[in-house]
Amino acid sequence: MVAFLFDRIAAEAQLIAIRAQGAGGQNVNKVSSAIHLRFDIHASSLPEAIKERLLASPDNRISRDGVLVLKAQQHRTHELNRLDAYTRLRGIIEAAAIEPLLRKATKPTYASRQRRLESKSIHSRLKQLRGNRLE
Repeated sequence: MVAFLFDRIAAEAQLIAIRAQGAGGQNVNKVSSAIHLRFDIHASSLPEAIKERLLASPDNRISRDGVLVLKAQQHRTHELNRLDAYTRLRGIIEAAAIEPLLRKATKPTYASRQRRLESKSIHSRLKQLRGNRLE
């Protein structure tokens, strides 16, 4: 489902070219090859359930305003960093699209209750044997 929507979602992302940090050769201070990708979750066309899961996630890249900010500067070229940012955005959205399974509460079996009670009685007997024998 997300793969179908991703073209539209990618169009909603805002790309800002910035100068990358670190090594880059003679063009490091001249070429803006790094990318800041900003994706406004509230204003996006994502389904509401995915928006809620994204906003509830503890990811530090999501601001209080609901804007996801990714910085891609791993590659030396603008194009590769742009593709890297889109790939990471897609991964984050696909992870949020997976609906978490709810745990179904179950009761302990009769045999497990019996084992628990038996271990409690054994432990109780051990503790009684440790007591004062002066009586």
